[in-house]
Amino acid sequence: MSESTTTTGVRFQTVEADYQEQRIDNYLLAQLKGVPKSLVYRILRKGEVRVNKKRVKPEYKLKAGDVIRIPPVRVAEDNPLPSANLDQVQALKHHILYEDSILLVINKPAGLAVHGGSGLQFGLIESLRALRPEAKHLELVHRLDRDTSGCLLIAKRRSALRSLHEQLRDKTMDKFYLALVRGQWQSHVRKITAPLLKNTLKSGERIVRVDSAGKPSETKFRIVQKYAQATLVEASPVTGRTHQIRVHTLHAGHPIAGDPKYGDGEFDQSMRELGLERLFLHAHRVSFKHPQTGLPVTVEAPMDEDLQQVLKRLQRV
Repeated sequence: MSESTTTTGVRFQTVEADYQEQRIDNYLLAQLKGVPKSLVYRILRKGEVRVNKKRVKPEYKLKAGDVIRIPPVRVAEDNPLPSANLDQVQALKHHILYEDSILLVINKPAGLAVHGGSGLQFGLIESLRALRPEAKHLELVHRLDRDTSGCLLIAKRRSALRSLHEQLRDKTMDKFYLALVRGQWQSHVRKITAPLLKNTLKSGERIVRVDSAGKPSETKFRIVQKYAQATLVEASPVTGRTHQIRVHTLHAGHPIAGDPKYGDGEFDQSMRELGLERLFLHAHRVSFKHPQTGLPVTVEAPMDEDLQQVLKRLQRV
C-alpha cells in the first residue's frame, strides 16, 4: 500500500523539554515520516537545517527551547486517527492494566496489530491516541505480534520511552510469555540459543528461521504444566527478535498451538477441536524499573477466557 505524501513549506519547531539531549538526526528521522534517511543527512550536511539560525552536525544534542528550521520536504501523511467512539476503541479502556502520568501497560487483545499499515486503517497505538488525546507523545515501547495477546508497554513521554528502551537494551526488563506447545517439553531444556535470520517474501510477509548468518538470539523456558499431547511453558526472551519465541519453540521440536506460520497442521487441528481459534501465545507478565521513581514494577495480564477453556479441556499428566 503506497503512502500518500505531502510537501511541507519551511517549518520552525521549538524543542520541548521531552526531546532534551536527543540527537538532531534522530529527532528529524522521527519527525519527517517517510523521508529517506539519506535525504535527512543531506539537508543536515548542506546546512538547510538550522538550530537557532546556525548549522549543526548530525550528532548535535538538542536543548529545550532550541528553534529548528526544517526546509521543505515531502513527508508521508499521517493516517487519520480512528473515532474514539468506535466500540473497538472504547473496549480498550477495559484492557488497561496499569496507568500513571508517564506510561501505561495494556493487555493487548489477540488479532489487533500494534499499529496501522499494510492495509490496516488503524492499530492499537492509533486507538490509544484517539482514546487519550491529551497524551501527545504516546509511543510503543516494544511490540507484540498481531496474534499475540498480553502485556504491552506504552510510554506517554519521551523521557519514559528513553528509560524503558535503555532497560530493554541492558536486558534489565523481564518479559514472560505463556505458550502451549506440541508434545512433551523436556525439563532439561531451560534455554534455547539459536541465531535468527529474518526474510521478507515478495508478498511482504516476514518469515524468520534459525540460520548461522542470523542475529544471536536467546530464550529461557520453564515448564508450567504437562498435558497428554501438549505442554504449557513459560518463555522469557533475553533478546527481542521478530517471532523469536515462535521460531525457538519450533527449533526445539515443539511448535506453538495455532501458529499459522510456524505451526503443525495436525496438532493445530486437534487443538481447534478443543476450541482454540488463535495462536496460543500470551505475554502474561512484565517487570521493569519505573522511569521516574526507580522502583520495581510488575504487571500481570490475565489469560483470555478462550485460552483458559482450552487448558481445562486438556488432559493433565
